[in-house]
Amino acid sequence: MTRYGKLLTALLAGWFTFALVGSALHLFTNAANQIGIAVALSASSPILIFFLWFATSENFRRYTLSLDSKSLTSLQSWRVVGVVFVLMEARGILPAIFALPAGYGDIFIGATASSVALWLAKPNYRNTFIVWQLLGITDLLTAVTLGTTARLLDPHGPLMTPMTVLPLSLIPTFLVPLFFILHVICIAQAKSWKKAVRPASLPQTQAIRMVG
Repeated sequence: MTRYGKLLTALLAGWFTFALVGSALHLFTNAANQIGIAVALSASSPILIFFLWFATSENFRRYTLSLDSKSLTSLQSWRVVGVVFVLMEARGILPAIFALPAGYGDIFIGATASSVALWLAKPNYRNTFIVWQLLGITDLLTAVTLGTTARLLDPHGPLMTPMTVLPLSLIPTFLVPLFFILHVICIAQAKSWKKAVRPASLPQTQAIRMVG
């Protein structure tokens, strides 16, 4: 494992530990019944750190762009756990205005992730691959926006409190920013891809040489 690989593994472990311990100590619980500043900081800080690191360190940027885009995309398969949001909405535990868009969006991304990794993580499908990654980002941003404003949009619906305590608190404080970062890395990688040159497009003399 490279130096950056070891460092990132340690940082991910520390980040997850912080999210887990913070949740256990009720640091993210919001008496106002909406996702509050503690959750917002925990979710946004890793993303900001990643962007700053990516923008200022050529070595880190080179390392992230060398990661396997198929593996990074396949990790999005975990988002099928969004079915939990749908089930909790059906039982009146989470508000529909948040749970249904976030749940079905995650189910779609999670269910298609393996196929996208297998068939579309290639230079010739670069644009389609990027569009799918952007859909994944849109789903995450939609979930965060609706989760934050659910109490305002639906004041008489169920509370968002379950999303601020274990185990669901790990989703906004760890998984959402992690999945967001994975999408960003894959898009950056895809932008550097070059379409393979087809034999038919080669100059005639070069094609004759290849046949010979």
